[in-house]
Amino acid sequence: MPANDSAAMTAAPFDRSEPDAGNGFQAASARLIVASHSRLLHRDLLPDDAADDLGRRLYGAPFIVLAHDAAADPIFFYANLAAQELFAMSWREIVRLPSRLSAEPLAREERQRLLDRVAREGFIDDYGGVRIAASGERFRICGATVWNLVSEAATSVGQAASFATWEPLR
Repeated sequence: MPANDSAAMTAAPFDRSEPDAGNGFQAASARLIVASHSRLLHRDLLPDDAADDLGRRLYGAPFIVLAHDAAADPIFFYANLAAQELFAMSWREIVRLPSRLSAEPLAREERQRLLDRVAREGFIDDYGGVRIAASGERFRICGATVWNLVSEAATSVGQAASFATWEPLR
């Protein structure tokens, strides 16, 4: 996001505890991610977004879902199981990771341009780029959707991304 916008956006105090039945598999974060997606893209992220088991279904979805806060150097606060596997990180590792570190150093400028575009336009649904897992494996994301996360009070609190297609790079 542009530097002048980051001052207006403050990081929400997200619960970064590991998803489990006790927190509804991060139900509050899942509702924010799903509701923001529906509001901006006018389509559901999950079939039947109104289901009671939204947190568990998003956490176990067969596609990647990640979200970071709105800090000046955003940190992931959500990564479903598919994202944890792809990025070769546990929940505890990934929710402490500045999102910029999910890209290689040379790809970080490209990533920042993407985030700036999302901040301006609300969402994009045509992103592709190279990312790197904790294992050192590189992969190209194809056809990702990235959108702003907006609280019920209409405050920007971060951004989320979802994609189902990637290819390993050797």
